[in-house]
Amino acid sequence: MSRDFSKLMSYARYVASEVDKVIDEIIKGEPRKLYEASYHLIRAGGKRLRPLVLVLSGRMYGLDERVGIRAGASVEILHNFTLIHDDIMDKDAFRRGVPTVHTVYGEEMAILAGDLLFAKAFEALGRLSELVPADRLVKAFKELTWAASTVAEGQALDMEFENRWDVSLNEYLAMIYKKTAALFKSSLVIGALLAGAPENEILNLERFAECVGIAFQIRDDILGLIAEESVLGKPVYSDLREGKKTVLVIHALSRLGPEEKKKLTSTLGRRDASVEELSSLAELIKSTGAVEFADSLADEYLKRGLEALSKVRPVDQEAKDLLQDLAIFVTARNY
Repeated sequence: MSRDFSKLMSYARYVASEVDKVIDEIIKGEPRKLYEASYHLIRAGGKRLRPLVLVLSGRMYGLDERVGIRAGASVEILHNFTLIHDDIMDKDAFRRGVPTVHTVYGEEMAILAGDLLFAKAFEALGRLSELVPADRLVKAFKELTWAASTVAEGQALDMEFENRWDVSLNEYLAMIYKKTAALFKSSLVIGALLAGAPENEILNLERFAECVGIAFQIRDDILGLIAEESVLGKPVYSDLREGKKTVLVIHALSRLGPEEKKKLTSTLGRRDASVEELSSLAELIKSTGAVEFADSLADEYLKRGLEALSKVRPVDQEAKDLLQDLAIFVTARNY
């Protein structure tokens, strides 16, 4: 029997709408072009996943939903900062189905737009100074700072791996923890910190978020290999063109014979490779059972995450139930 996510979807739309209103208040100013560039990807949409988990985490321990929404704007703004700079480094032309910021406004303005969003993320959190106790806000600032640093470390590792052929599975998992799971984890932790949750509860939430964040990225890597461009919202096979050492590539390298491995290494990371060449490479990777291996790994991490969440004792059970639904939904096999 399929799971009913209608309640989650309805609440997610509500939170996204309210978070966008807060972001509208914050991302405005002069010069106009800078703020337009900063708002470009935000306007294009997105899941607003991180604000949603922050709101639900806060609710679990009694945080006023309106405070959670305002804090949620902070992590969403930070997330969009990382996307702008990632797109410049990866030379991606599309994100969320629209041209990337540097494609529309130029690299120099895109860098500034990212810098602005980085600063505005902390401004957004600072606006809570009269709504939550100072000691809780200081802890939230420390968590957001940790997330920003850790995401940068993850991106650096991702770039470093593009020039290596000996990346291990453990190195890959460490990288995606930093690049993807860290901000997901911090979003949950910030909500709980602002609510004054006990430390043992926060530890369980951290474990839950780390595992679900990793499972989410593994599924995203799979989609990057097999999904249609309309589903991805970015160019098909962009991970292959950029030479990303995803779990699928790592698995394939461990299974291929010398000739097939030579084909993989001669095509992966070639920015001038044709769609036909990349499609052939994708089929070669799939022939090793890489998708099945990655699916199994994502399932295992989701299981560990849900086990951690089961130990949480909230004051708002509905918020916990929605968080569980969200974890299952974002890591589902949509292929």
